[in-house]
Amino acid sequence: MGFADKLRGQFIDIVEFLDDSRDTIVWRFPRQGNEIKNQAQLIVREGQVAVFESEGQIADVFGPGRYTLETQNLPILSTLKGWKYGFNSPFKAEVYFVATRQFTDFAWGTQHPITLRDSEFGMVRLRAFGTYALQVSDPSALLRQLVGTDSNFRTDEIGEFFRQNVISHLAPAIAQSGVPMLDLAANQQGLSAKLAPALSAELAEYGVTIPRFVIENISLPPEVEAALDKRTQMGVLGDLDQFTKFQTATAIGDAAKNPGGAGEGMGLGMGMAMGTQMAQSIQAANQAANQATNQAAPQAAAGGPPPLPVTDELWYYAAGSAQAGPVTPEALAQQVAAGQVGRDTLVWKQGMAAWTAAGQVPQLAGLFTAPPPLPPTAAAPAPGA
Repeated sequence: MGFADKLRGQFIDIVEFLDDSRDTIVWRFPRQGNEIKNQAQLIVREGQVAVFESEGQIADVFGPGRYTLETQNLPILSTLKGWKYGFNSPFKAEVYFVATRQFTDFAWGTQHPITLRDSEFGMVRLRAFGTYALQVSDPSALLRQLVGTDSNFRTDEIGEFFRQNVISHLAPAIAQSGVPMLDLAANQQGLSAKLAPALSAELAEYGVTIPRFVIENISLPPEVEAALDKRTQMGVLGDLDQFTKFQTATAIGDAAKNPGGAGEGMGLGMGMAMGTQMAQSIQAANQAANQATNQAAPQAAAGGPPPLPVTDELWYYAAGSAQAGPVTPEALAQQVAAGQVGRDTLVWKQGMAAWTAAGQVPQLAGLFTAPPPLPPTAAAPAPGA
Protein backbone atom coordinates (compact mmCIF):
# COMPACT_ATOMS: atom_id res chain seq x y z
CA MET A 1 0.00 0.00 0.00
CA GLY A 2 1.50 3.35 -1.06
CA PHE A 3 1.68 6.57 0.88
CA ALA A 4 -1.25 8.06 -1.03
CA ASP A 5 -3.45 5.09 -0.16
CA LYS A 6 -2.60 5.44 3.52
CA LEU A 7 -3.39 9.12 3.34
CA ARG A 8 -6.76 8.46 1.71
CA GLY A 9 -7.52 5.93 4.43
CA GLN A 10 -7.06 8.55 7.09
CA PHE A 11 -9.32 11.14 5.55
CA ILE A 12 -13.06 10.76 4.92
CA ASP A 13 -14.36 12.76 2.00
CA ILE A 14 -18.04 11.71 2.14
CA VAL A 15 -20.01 11.12 5.32
CA GLU A 16 -23.32 9.32 4.70
CA PHE A 17 -25.48 6.38 5.78
CA LEU A 18 -27.43 4.07 3.49
CA ASP A 19 -29.86 2.11 5.66
CA ASP A 20 -31.09 -1.20 4.28
CA SER A 21 -31.93 -2.85 7.63
CA ARG A 22 -35.38 -1.25 8.18
CA ASP A 23 -34.93 -1.54 11.97
CA THR A 24 -31.95 0.73 12.70
CA ILE A 25 -32.88 3.84 14.65
CA VAL A 26 -29.38 5.26 15.28
CA TRP A 27 -26.13 4.43 13.48
CA ARG A 28 -22.74 5.90 14.38
CA PHE A 29 -20.45 6.71 11.49
CA PRO A 30 -17.26 4.63 11.99
CA ARG A 31 -14.26 6.86 12.63
CA GLN A 32 -11.70 4.55 14.24
CA GLY A 33 -8.40 5.41 12.56
CA ASN A 34 -10.16 7.96 10.36
CA GLU A 35 -10.58 11.70 10.53
CA ILE A 36 -12.99 14.07 8.83
CA LYS A 37 -11.19 16.68 6.84
CA ASN A 38 -12.19 20.23 6.15
CA GLN A 39 -14.49 20.61 3.13
CA ALA A 40 -15.74 17.00 3.44
CA GLN A 41 -19.21 16.30 2.07
CA LEU A 42 -22.06 15.36 4.43
CA ILE A 43 -25.08 13.73 2.80
CA VAL A 44 -28.25 13.40 4.87
CA ARG A 45 -31.16 11.68 3.15
CA GLU A 46 -34.89 12.05 3.70
CA GLY A 47 -35.96 10.38 6.93
CA GLN A 48 -32.57 11.05 8.56
CA VAL A 49 -30.76 13.65 10.63
CA ALA A 50 -27.02 13.78 11.34
CA VAL A 51 -25.87 14.71 14.84
CA PHE A 52 -22.26 15.76 15.50
CA GLU A 53 -20.87 15.04 18.94
CA SER A 54 -17.52 16.19 20.28
CA GLU A 55 -15.98 14.80 23.44
CA GLY A 56 -19.34 13.64 24.76
CA GLN A 57 -21.17 16.86 23.98
CA ILE A 58 -23.86 17.14 21.30
CA ALA A 59 -22.96 19.85 18.81
CA ASP A 60 -24.52 20.54 15.42
CA VAL A 61 -27.58 18.79 13.93
CA PHE A 62 -28.19 18.56 10.17
CA GLY A 63 -31.46 17.77 8.43
CA PRO A 64 -31.84 16.24 4.94
CA GLY A 65 -29.51 17.76 2.33
CA ARG A 66 -25.89 17.94 1.13
CA TYR A 67 -23.42 19.98 3.17
CA THR A 68 -19.77 21.01 2.88
CA LEU A 69 -18.29 20.73 6.35
CA GLU A 70 -16.58 23.96 7.37
CA THR A 71 -16.70 26.39 10.24
CA GLN A 72 -19.62 28.33 8.72
CA ASN A 73 -22.04 25.39 9.10
CA LEU A 74 -20.42 23.89 12.22
CA PRO A 75 -20.85 26.84 14.60
CA ILE A 76 -21.31 24.82 17.79
CA LEU A 77 -18.53 22.39 17.00
CA SER A 78 -16.24 25.30 16.08
CA THR A 79 -16.95 26.88 19.46
CA LEU A 80 -16.29 23.63 21.31
CA LYS A 81 -13.01 23.15 19.40
CA GLY A 82 -11.92 26.74 19.86
CA TRP A 83 -11.69 27.45 16.13
CA LYS A 84 -11.98 31.20 16.16
CA TYR A 85 -10.70 31.74 12.65
CA GLY A 86 -11.71 28.52 10.94
CA PHE A 87 -9.72 25.33 10.46
CA ASN A 88 -7.78 23.71 7.64
CA SER A 89 -6.65 20.51 9.31
CA PRO A 90 -8.73 17.30 9.71
CA PHE A 91 -10.88 17.02 12.83
CA LYS A 92 -12.41 14.19 14.76
CA ALA A 93 -16.05 14.10 15.77
CA GLU A 94 -18.69 11.47 16.45
CA VAL A 95 -21.37 11.53 13.74
CA TYR A 96 -24.68 9.79 14.52
CA PHE A 97 -27.29 9.24 11.83
CA VAL A 98 -30.75 9.16 13.42
CA ALA A 99 -33.73 7.77 11.46
CA THR A 100 -36.76 10.08 11.69
CA ARG A 101 -39.17 7.95 9.68
CA GLN A 102 -41.97 6.01 11.33
CA PHE A 103 -41.19 2.52 12.62
CA THR A 104 -44.48 0.66 12.30
CA ASP A 105 -43.56 -2.85 13.45
CA PHE A 106 -43.91 -2.33 17.21
CA ALA A 107 -46.37 -4.73 18.86
CA TRP A 108 -47.85 -4.61 22.33
CA GLY A 109 -50.01 -6.92 24.41
CA THR A 110 -51.10 -7.48 28.00
CA GLN A 111 -49.01 -10.20 29.60
CA HIS A 112 -51.54 -10.40 32.46
CA PRO A 113 -55.25 -9.46 32.46
CA ILE A 114 -56.20 -5.90 33.38
CA THR A 115 -58.75 -5.72 36.21
CA LEU A 116 -61.45 -3.08 35.73
CA ARG A 117 -64.81 -2.20 37.29
CA ASP A 118 -67.72 -2.44 34.84
CA SER A 119 -71.12 -0.85 35.46
CA GLU A 120 -73.01 -3.96 34.30
CA PHE A 121 -70.79 -6.93 35.20
CA GLY A 122 -68.89 -5.56 38.18
CA MET A 123 -65.23 -6.53 38.35
CA VAL A 124 -63.93 -7.88 35.01
CA ARG A 125 -60.53 -8.85 33.66
CA LEU A 126 -59.57 -7.86 30.14
CA ARG A 127 -56.76 -8.71 27.75
CA ALA A 128 -55.76 -6.60 24.78
CA PHE A 129 -53.15 -6.43 22.05
CA GLY A 130 -52.31 -4.30 19.05
CA THR A 131 -49.57 -2.32 17.29
CA TYR A 132 -48.15 1.20 17.31
CA ALA A 133 -45.78 3.37 15.32
CA LEU A 134 -42.73 5.08 16.80
CA GLN A 135 -41.01 8.20 15.43
CA VAL A 136 -38.01 10.18 16.66
CA SER A 137 -39.00 13.78 17.36
CA ASP A 138 -35.89 15.01 19.24
CA PRO A 139 -32.65 13.26 18.13
CA SER A 140 -30.57 14.97 20.82
CA ALA A 141 -32.88 13.78 23.61
CA LEU A 142 -32.88 10.26 22.20
CA LEU A 143 -29.07 10.17 22.16
CA ARG A 144 -28.85 11.48 25.71
CA GLN A 145 -31.59 9.32 27.25
CA LEU A 146 -31.45 5.97 25.45
CA VAL A 147 -28.66 5.57 22.92
CA GLY A 148 -25.55 6.73 24.77
CA THR A 149 -22.50 5.36 22.93
CA ASP A 150 -24.35 2.52 21.17
CA SER A 151 -23.01 2.43 17.61
CA ASN A 152 -26.00 0.54 16.19
CA PHE A 153 -29.21 1.25 18.10
CA ARG A 154 -32.08 -0.95 16.82
CA THR A 155 -35.81 -1.26 17.48
CA ASP A 156 -35.53 -4.53 19.41
CA GLU A 157 -33.53 -2.73 22.11
CA ILE A 158 -36.45 -0.51 23.13
CA GLY A 159 -39.48 -2.65 22.19
CA GLU A 160 -40.02 -4.09 25.68
CA PHE A 161 -39.42 -0.72 27.36
CA PHE A 162 -42.10 1.01 25.30
CA ARG A 163 -44.49 -1.97 25.61
CA GLN A 164 -44.44 -1.54 29.39
CA ASN A 165 -45.21 2.16 28.99
CA VAL A 166 -48.14 1.34 26.71
CA ILE A 167 -49.63 -1.18 29.16
CA SER A 168 -49.28 1.22 32.08
CA HIS A 169 -51.45 3.76 30.25
CA LEU A 170 -53.98 1.31 28.78
CA ALA A 171 -55.88 0.46 31.98
CA PRO A 172 -56.39 4.12 33.07
CA ALA A 173 -57.49 5.06 29.55
CA ILE A 174 -60.15 2.33 29.44
CA ALA A 175 -61.32 3.07 32.99
CA GLN A 176 -61.61 6.82 32.37
CA SER A 177 -63.42 6.34 29.06
CA GLY A 178 -66.58 5.10 30.85
CA VAL A 179 -67.31 2.68 27.98
CA PRO A 180 -69.14 -0.51 29.11
CA MET A 181 -67.31 -3.77 28.57
CA LEU A 182 -69.68 -5.00 25.86
CA ASP A 183 -69.20 -1.74 23.91
CA LEU A 184 -65.39 -1.70 23.97
CA ALA A 185 -65.13 -3.38 20.57
CA ALA A 186 -67.21 -0.62 18.98
CA ASN A 187 -65.06 2.07 20.62
CA GLN A 188 -61.58 0.69 19.91
CA GLN A 189 -60.76 3.45 17.43
CA GLY A 190 -61.80 6.16 19.88
CA LEU A 191 -59.65 4.66 22.62
CA SER A 192 -56.71 4.37 20.22
CA ALA A 193 -57.05 8.04 19.29
CA LYS A 194 -56.95 9.02 22.98
CA LEU A 195 -53.97 6.83 23.81
CA ALA A 196 -51.68 8.07 21.02
CA PRO A 197 -51.30 11.68 22.31
CA ALA A 198 -51.17 10.50 25.93
CA LEU A 199 -48.30 8.15 25.16
CA SER A 200 -46.52 10.80 23.08
CA ALA A 201 -46.61 13.21 26.02
CA GLU A 202 -45.30 10.52 28.37
CA LEU A 203 -42.42 9.56 26.06
CA ALA A 204 -41.43 13.11 25.06
CA GLU A 205 -38.48 13.07 27.46
CA TYR A 206 -36.97 10.24 25.39
CA GLY A 207 -37.23 12.23 22.18
CA VAL A 208 -39.86 10.00 20.55
CA THR A 209 -43.55 10.29 19.73
CA ILE A 210 -46.36 7.81 19.00
CA PRO A 211 -48.05 9.02 15.78
CA ARG A 212 -50.29 5.95 15.50
CA PHE A 213 -51.67 3.57 18.12
CA VAL A 214 -53.95 0.64 17.22
CA ILE A 215 -56.01 -1.62 19.51
CA GLU A 216 -56.59 -4.76 17.47
CA ASN A 217 -58.56 -6.74 20.03
CA ILE A 218 -59.94 -6.60 23.57
CA SER A 219 -60.91 -10.01 24.94
CA LEU A 220 -62.17 -11.63 28.13
CA PRO A 221 -60.87 -14.71 29.99
CA PRO A 222 -62.21 -18.01 28.54
CA GLU A 223 -64.52 -18.72 31.49
CA VAL A 224 -66.17 -15.28 31.20
CA GLU A 225 -66.60 -15.70 27.44
CA ALA A 226 -68.27 -19.09 28.07
CA ALA A 227 -70.71 -17.47 30.52
CA LEU A 228 -71.54 -14.75 27.98
CA ASP A 229 -72.16 -17.43 25.35
CA LYS A 230 -74.70 -19.07 27.70
CA ARG A 231 -76.36 -15.73 28.27
CA THR A 232 -76.57 -15.19 24.52
CA GLN A 233 -78.18 -18.60 24.06
CA MET A 234 -80.80 -17.76 26.68
CA GLY A 235 -81.54 -14.52 24.86
CA VAL A 236 -82.01 -16.37 21.57
CA LEU A 237 -84.35 -18.97 23.12
CA GLY A 238 -86.55 -16.30 24.71
CA ASP A 239 -89.23 -17.71 27.08
CA LEU A 240 -87.60 -20.85 28.51
CA ASP A 241 -90.90 -22.13 29.94
CA GLN A 242 -92.61 -22.09 26.54
CA PHE A 243 -89.51 -23.59 24.93
CA THR A 244 -89.48 -26.46 27.46
CA LYS A 245 -93.17 -27.21 26.86
CA PHE A 246 -92.59 -27.26 23.11
CA GLN A 247 -89.63 -29.63 23.47
CA THR A 248 -91.66 -31.90 25.77
CA ALA A 249 -94.62 -32.11 23.40
CA THR A 250 -92.29 -32.86 20.49
CA ALA A 251 -90.59 -35.65 22.47
CA ILE A 252 -93.96 -37.21 23.36
CA GLY A 253 -94.94 -37.22 19.70
CA ASP A 254 -91.65 -38.84 18.70
CA ALA A 255 -92.05 -41.47 21.43
CA ALA A 256 -95.58 -42.28 20.23
CA LYS A 257 -94.24 -42.89 16.71
CA ASN A 258 -91.53 -45.20 18.05
CA PRO A 259 -93.12 -47.45 20.74
CA GLY A 260 -90.85 -49.61 22.86
CA GLY A 261 -87.10 -49.38 23.44
CA ALA A 262 -85.29 -46.17 24.25
CA GLY A 263 -88.02 -44.07 22.64
CA GLU A 264 -90.58 -45.32 25.13
CA GLY A 265 -88.30 -44.61 28.07
CA MET A 266 -87.54 -41.14 26.81
CA GLY A 267 -91.24 -40.50 26.23
CA LEU A 268 -92.01 -41.64 29.77
CA GLY A 269 -89.34 -39.35 31.21
CA MET A 270 -90.50 -36.39 29.17
CA GLY A 271 -94.07 -37.19 30.15
CA MET A 272 -93.16 -37.11 33.82
CA ALA A 273 -91.46 -33.75 33.35
CA MET A 274 -94.45 -32.44 31.47
CA GLY A 275 -96.76 -33.78 34.13
CA THR A 276 -94.82 -31.88 36.76
CA GLN A 277 -95.14 -28.70 34.77
CA MET A 278 -98.86 -29.31 34.24
CA ALA A 279 -99.33 -29.95 37.94
CA GLN A 280 -97.74 -26.62 38.68
CA SER A 281 -99.96 -24.93 36.11
CA ILE A 282 -103.10 -26.57 37.53
CA GLN A 283 -102.10 -25.63 41.06
CA ALA A 284 -101.72 -22.03 39.97
CA ALA A 285 -105.10 -22.18 38.24
CA ASN A 286 -106.74 -23.61 41.35
CA GLN A 287 -105.25 -20.88 43.50
CA ALA A 288 -106.59 -18.27 41.09
CA ALA A 289 -110.02 -19.99 41.20
CA ASN A 290 -110.06 -20.09 44.99
CA GLN A 291 -109.16 -16.42 45.08
CA ALA A 292 -112.00 -15.67 42.70
CA THR A 293 -114.37 -17.71 44.93
CA ASN A 294 -113.33 -15.76 47.99
CA GLN A 295 -113.91 -12.53 46.14
CA ALA A 296 -117.36 -13.71 45.01
CA ALA A 297 -118.46 -14.78 48.51
CA PRO A 298 -119.67 -11.32 49.53
CA GLN A 299 -121.75 -11.16 46.36
CA ALA A 300 -123.40 -14.47 47.23
CA ALA A 301 -124.19 -13.24 50.73
CA ALA A 302 -125.83 -10.23 49.19
CA GLY A 303 -128.19 -12.42 47.18
CA GLY A 304 -126.12 -12.96 44.03
CA PRO A 305 -125.70 -16.36 42.33
CA PRO A 306 -123.22 -18.73 44.01
CA PRO A 307 -119.87 -19.33 42.27
CA LEU A 308 -119.43 -22.29 39.98
CA PRO A 309 -118.05 -25.40 41.70
CA VAL A 310 -114.36 -26.02 41.22
CA THR A 311 -113.22 -29.60 40.74
CA ASP A 312 -109.69 -30.91 41.06
CA GLU A 313 -110.38 -33.92 38.80
CA LEU A 314 -109.38 -32.53 35.44
CA TRP A 315 -107.95 -34.86 32.82
CA TYR A 316 -105.50 -34.44 29.97
CA TYR A 317 -105.18 -36.88 27.10
CA ALA A 318 -102.92 -37.30 24.08
CA ALA A 319 -104.63 -36.61 20.76
CA GLY A 320 -102.15 -37.85 18.19
CA SER A 321 -98.89 -35.99 18.82
CA ALA A 322 -100.64 -33.10 20.63
CA GLN A 323 -102.03 -32.63 24.11
CA ALA A 324 -105.74 -32.06 24.78
CA GLY A 325 -107.47 -30.91 27.92
CA PRO A 326 -108.08 -30.25 30.67
CA VAL A 327 -111.57 -31.85 30.60
CA THR A 328 -113.96 -33.01 33.29
CA PRO A 329 -114.61 -36.74 33.87
CA GLU A 330 -117.99 -36.35 32.12
CA ALA A 331 -116.35 -34.79 29.08
CA LEU A 332 -113.73 -37.54 29.05
CA ALA A 333 -116.47 -40.18 29.16
CA GLN A 334 -118.07 -38.52 26.14
CA GLN A 335 -114.72 -38.72 24.31
CA VAL A 336 -114.56 -42.44 25.17
CA ALA A 337 -118.09 -42.98 23.92
CA ALA A 338 -117.29 -41.11 20.72
CA GLY A 339 -114.18 -43.23 20.15
CA GLN A 340 -111.79 -40.28 20.52
CA VAL A 341 -110.21 -41.82 23.64
CA GLY A 342 -109.40 -45.54 23.72
CA ARG A 343 -107.85 -47.97 26.14
CA ASP A 344 -104.33 -47.19 24.82
CA THR A 345 -104.75 -43.41 24.87
CA LEU A 346 -102.28 -41.75 27.30
CA VAL A 347 -104.04 -39.76 30.03
CA TRP A 348 -102.87 -37.78 33.05
CA LYS A 349 -104.32 -35.78 35.95
CA GLN A 350 -102.92 -34.11 39.03
CA GLY A 351 -101.48 -36.65 41.45
CA MET A 352 -100.39 -39.16 38.78
CA ALA A 353 -96.67 -39.83 38.50
CA ALA A 354 -96.67 -40.20 34.71
CA TRP A 355 -98.84 -40.48 31.65
CA THR A 356 -100.66 -43.82 31.63
CA ALA A 357 -102.86 -45.69 29.18
CA ALA A 358 -106.53 -44.94 29.96
CA GLY A 359 -107.44 -48.65 30.23
CA GLN A 360 -104.88 -49.05 33.04
CA VAL A 361 -106.27 -46.23 35.20
CA PRO A 362 -108.69 -47.62 37.83
CA GLN A 363 -110.90 -44.50 37.76
CA LEU A 364 -111.41 -44.91 34.00
CA ALA A 365 -111.48 -48.71 33.70
CA GLY A 366 -115.27 -48.73 33.97
CA LEU A 367 -115.59 -46.66 30.80
CA PHE A 368 -114.13 -49.49 28.72
CA THR A 369 -116.19 -52.46 30.05
CA ALA A 370 -117.58 -54.64 27.28
CA PRO A 371 -121.36 -54.36 26.74
CA PRO A 372 -123.43 -57.33 28.00
CA PRO A 373 -124.35 -59.99 25.40
CA LEU A 374 -127.75 -59.89 23.79
CA PRO A 375 -130.42 -62.01 25.54
CA PRO A 376 -131.06 -65.46 23.95
CA THR A 377 -133.91 -65.58 21.45
CA ALA A 378 -137.02 -67.75 22.16
CA ALA A 379 -136.73 -71.36 21.12
CA ALA A 380 -138.42 -72.13 17.79
CA PRO A 381 -141.60 -74.26 18.13
CA ALA A 382 -141.33 -77.94 17.36
CA PRO A 383 -142.68 -79.06 14.00
CA GLY A 384 -146.28 -79.94 14.07
CA ALA A 385 -146.87 -78.07 17.33
